[in-house]
Amino acid sequence: MPLLVEGRRVRLPQSAGDLVRAHPLLEERARLLRGQSVQQVGPQGLLYVQQRELAAASPQDGSISILGSDDATTCHIVVLRHTGNGATCLTHCDGSDTKAEVPLIMSSIKSFSDHAPCGRLEVHLVGGFSDDRQLSQKLTHQLLSEFDRQEDDIHLVTLCVTELNDREENEKHFPIIYGIAVNIKTAEIYRASFPDRGPEEELRAARALTGGPMISIYDAKTEQLRIGPYSWMPFPHVDFWLQQDDKQILENLSTSPLAEPPHFVEHIRSTLMFLKKHPSPSNTLFPGNKALLYKKNEDGLWEKIPSPGS
Repeated sequence: MPLLVEGRRVRLPQSAGDLVRAHPLLEERARLLRGQSVQQVGPQGLLYVQQRELAAASPQDGSISILGSDDATTCHIVVLRHTGNGATCLTHCDGSDTKAEVPLIMSSIKSFSDHAPCGRLEVHLVGGFSDDRQLSQKLTHQLLSEFDRQEDDIHLVTLCVTELNDREENEKHFPIIYGIAVNIKTAEIYRASFPDRGPEEELRAARALTGGPMISIYDAKTEQLRIGPYSWMPFPHVDFWLQQDDKQILENLSTSPLAEPPHFVEHIRSTLMFLKKHPSPSNTLFPGNKALLYKKNEDGLWEKIPSPGS
């Protein structure tokens, strides 16, 4: 069945702007979200989701209370939630393979066996802006179309994307919201930033930079964060890129050079250094080809635990 707003089928294709103009409730929700101040979210109880990652958890989770992601410029952050059992998935989509990613998001919610007979599936889309290359606009269209193609009824509750998330300054365009968090216990969604993006921030970023596909990183049954084992080819011309100035890195390794957050270049440089140090990760980072496992400790922080059989 289709994508619905206020119980009515969404007519596609149409722009995000036209969609909210036809549905004042959507417009009001987007306005309220844009108007919030940004909350800085600490590491306790947080599961941070990087680009091309997804994580799903339920309110019964004893380790996680918040899912979050940020640094979305042309990317979109997607939250799908079942109102009956509270199962919630958050993912950071960049448009690399939306057609394959939306079914992954759907199945992550359906994997919760206590899938309640009552309740409904609600989706929230946030991110992007009016970028010159229209990458945000393209991703918005892809996500709306793919959710509309799913068998289940999916209710679009929040749409704060592309032109609805755009601000203009000195004739340049920027996103208003770069990051959001969702509280899986209360279902609250709010603007957020995350000083702590671990564990294994550089390793996870390296996988995305080398073209790794969307993956699920959290096992809700064991309440463990599972990283890898990953493999990638040596990054082409890594020494060349490390010699380039900030302007070259921005212009060549960003989808939106003028709109990136201040730490973008530093983040790319550290990821490139990581790739130079580990050209073949299966040999150096994943001994015995085993995943790296993390679990929250009593203080709500990630702690590495031994892999089975290691």
